[in-house]
Amino acid sequence: MNQFTRRRFLQTSAAVAGVSAFGTAGVLGQAKPKVVVIGGGAGGVTAAKYIARDSKGAIDVTLVEPLKRYQTCFHSNLYLGGFRSYDSITHGYEKVASAYGVKMNHQWAKAIDRDKKEVVLADGSRLSYDRLVISPGIALKYDSVPGWGKEHEEVMPHAWQPGAQTLLLKKRLDEVPDGGLIVMIAPPNPYRCPPGPYERVSMMAHALKAAGKNKSKIIVIDPKENFSKQGLFQEGWEKYYKGMVEWLGPKVHDGLKSVDPKTNTVVTGFETYKAALVNVIPAQTAGTIALDAKLANAGGFCQIDPTNMKSAVDPNIYVLGDACIAGDMPKSAFSANSQAKVAALMIRGELTKSDTFPARYANTCWSLIETDDTVKVGGRYEAKDGKIAAVETFISKTGESAELRKATQVENMGWYSAISADMFG
Repeated sequence: MNQFTRRRFLQTSAAVAGVSAFGTAGVLGQAKPKVVVIGGGAGGVTAAKYIARDSKGAIDVTLVEPLKRYQTCFHSNLYLGGFRSYDSITHGYEKVASAYGVKMNHQWAKAIDRDKKEVVLADGSRLSYDRLVISPGIALKYDSVPGWGKEHEEVMPHAWQPGAQTLLLKKRLDEVPDGGLIVMIAPPNPYRCPPGPYERVSMMAHALKAAGKNKSKIIVIDPKENFSKQGLFQEGWEKYYKGMVEWLGPKVHDGLKSVDPKTNTVVTGFETYKAALVNVIPAQTAGTIALDAKLANAGGFCQIDPTNMKSAVDPNIYVLGDACIAGDMPKSAFSANSQAKVAALMIRGELTKSDTFPARYANTCWSLIETDDTVKVGGRYEAKDGKIAAVETFISKTGESAELRKATQVENMGWYSAISADMFG
């Protein structure tokens, strides 16, 4: 297996998304059309860059993102496990602005005025748009775990949104004593990064073991009957962390009854746990701005047209990444990046009368279980029967050779370098 290089990533992405570096035709009207992008993660920054780059200056692109330095959620588990530094998962937008002409607006997008086609910013100013792209990530449902709320996320961190929470969880993990108990409360479907909680368990166990804390234990309280890459993770836990990890499905724990942040206690129908660290990953919805703009359905996520990533309720808005309902595609950085390239192609086609191609999507999710032991899952996708449907899928197998797993980890690290360069310049 060859290293997943930046060139290979870009070639794969271009082929799947149907992106081509041809010139643009005449722009609609006299003034430049305006595109505003909300959210500077894998979906948003990719869309902004590709619209600006491939329109060759014919479209005015503004990226609204409050952070000047962005920490990726993907590979944050590797930071917890000690395989990456925090600086290595943190990036700036300088090249996106200087090399491609994307205008950066570093403040919160407060609201979307769909009637006026304007984005209301935190300072009260407004940005008009011809097309709007939103990639706002997730909002946490703080009322989904009995006894836990936003006021408790410092005591029982979630670390499911990037930045301060990631740093806090790392600090709290390092403070767990030998023999201390970690309880993870896993989220119900759908949620950001399906294998993410279980890679986190692996990286927590690795960190404990590396620190000589072999008496410590991690218990996962899961509302789901099964989870992504379950056989692969459980094989790895048994091999590397025997006796340290215990996964409890709903039939075993008999339901999560409550948590008490004051005492770090978790109560299930089966048992009460007194923990050194409780990691609460609650239920999730699309980012708040999508909910407030009434772009989401009753389930809290945004329906889209699978042929172009347009919102099903507003043809002037495109919804990417974790916030959208993407059919068979999981909520991942790779997915968001792939969706962004489709949206960029379609927006450029609409606003500059350029050619477009049928939407094609791709995804791969890598998970590190232990040093040089990485597994993956993914596929290719197309618009079919009203949704984004898988046309090819793959997943690592249990019992794979050490050489293959090591090569998969090399691929994992190569992909991170490639997508980071693709996103941020």
